[in-house]
Amino acid sequence: CSAIDACESSNGGCSAKAECRRTTPGNRACVCSAGYTGDGIVCIEINPCLVNNGGCDRNAECTQTGPNQAVCNCLKGYSGDGKTCTYISLCSQNNGGCSEFAICNDTELTERTCTCKPNYIGDGFKCRGNIFQELLRSSNTSKFYYHLEALSIRDIAGPGPFTLFVPHTDVLKSDPRVKDWTAKGVMAQVLRYHMVGCASLLHKDLTAITNVTSLHGDLIHISYSQNSLVLNNKAEIIFSDAVGTNGVIHVISQILVP
Repeated sequence: CSAIDACESSNGGCSAKAECRRTTPGNRACVCSAGYTGDGIVCIEINPCLVNNGGCDRNAECTQTGPNQAVCNCLKGYSGDGKTCTYISLCSQNNGGCSEFAICNDTELTERTCTCKPNYIGDGFKCRGNIFQELLRSSNTSKFYYHLEALSIRDIAGPGPFTLFVPHTDVLKSDPRVKDWTAKGVMAQVLRYHMVGCASLLHKDLTAITNVTSLHGDLIHISYSQNSLVLNNKAEIIFSDAVGTNGVIHVISQILVP
């Protein structure tokens, strides 16, 4: 007589995902393969993600890739290997895309707010200070700023409001009269003729009036035709409405002479 091998046929009636093991003649035991669980007759694939998120970080997604196998991927807004995920602060790089004069605040995942700092105005992405500061930030108006600084003219650094008509930097650099006015000591008067106090006049406001009084004391005449604003029948406004906390800047094509 020979012992009957219970595993010889059809894996001994065990699951295809199980190992049939001979025990005593005619008997066998069914043991589920690695990565599977069950009684051996029925073996079910183990999903490690169902227990403790598969060992992944709580801010990671566990994805089953095979029997008792999984990968961990950090959720959006976090970085790491999936086992450990760290929150990515949007504000930690480049101030979150906010203006250098703004405060960046992380609000929620992938979200942040930008708020202009005190003494600045804007939407947080672009923040502007007073018009004296703003002169220096634009190449169109920086030469005017340097002339004011050289003569210690700080009128427009005050609370305002002011309206400023600034000759384009190229004009101030190329007009030979500037050197003569400086030598004669009258450059301060010329500069103040480009400033208007007690009003922040936008382009639309200027179209409705015919003259304004400068800080120098003389009138500036305003005419409007064919969608162009012209001062003293000579200087055209070429850039308008650079608004600061204490006024507005307009760039003009020529120097105004009192």
